[in-house]
Amino acid sequence: MFWFQSQNIDNFTRSFFVTIPLWTVVEIVMLWVYANSWAVWLPWTTNWLYLSFLVLIAPAVHEVYFFFLHRAIHWPPLYKWVHSVHHNSINPSPWSSLSMHPVEGFLYHAEAWLHLLIPSNPVCAYFTLHGAGFGAVNGHLGFEIFEITDKANLDTHSYLHYLHHKYFEVNYGGDGLVPLDKLFGTWHDGSKEADEIMKARFRKKKEKVHSRQEGRSDPPSGMPAE
Repeated sequence: MFWFQSQNIDNFTRSFFVTIPLWTVVEIVMLWVYANSWAVWLPWTTNWLYLSFLVLIAPAVHEVYFFFLHRAIHWPPLYKWVHSVHHNSINPSPWSSLSMHPVEGFLYHAEAWLHLLIPSNPVCAYFTLHGAGFGAVNGHLGFEIFEITDKANLDTHSYLHYLHHKYFEVNYGGDGLVPLDKLFGTWHDGSKEADEIMKARFRKKKEKVHSRQEGRSDPPSGMPAE
């Protein structure tokens, strides 16, 4: 399952020698396109309000992009050959955050290229790129709350993604800026109520599979059953 029979070594190796180089490829292409005027590069001096808006909505755009990309790579063929690499880490650590198949690692960081499709600025594109790359670590920390002082805490939201690694078919999105999981019925907050909803959904899915299998095994019309 893991390279070198170790989750940490596997995750570290895949991150630094597979995904981070692909992150760099996305960055190089992005800068080359801007440098050759293939994308509209707006200056901050005259477009600061619009560009600030792009930065402010970037986390929400990331959640939408990540949700639909994540759902796509959970399609059984893509899951088997691509996303299962990341899900090998059922109990993830920060090293697991960028431990991905090359296809997933590339598509994940290619979100930054959305800025090449609209009038934008390299700073905004960098914000999206680094938000995706470094933000992935935050979702795999393993600790929901960091105590900064006796009275100040930092909520990491990593528990929601931990539940995704545990149950596989919940919490495809981020931390809830855009509640797509709630909209599509895949939300799980760790409560007993959410657990029952998830189990009911799994039972319904299993019943559909069984009914299809039984339908295929039915004898043709007019033929006696064995």
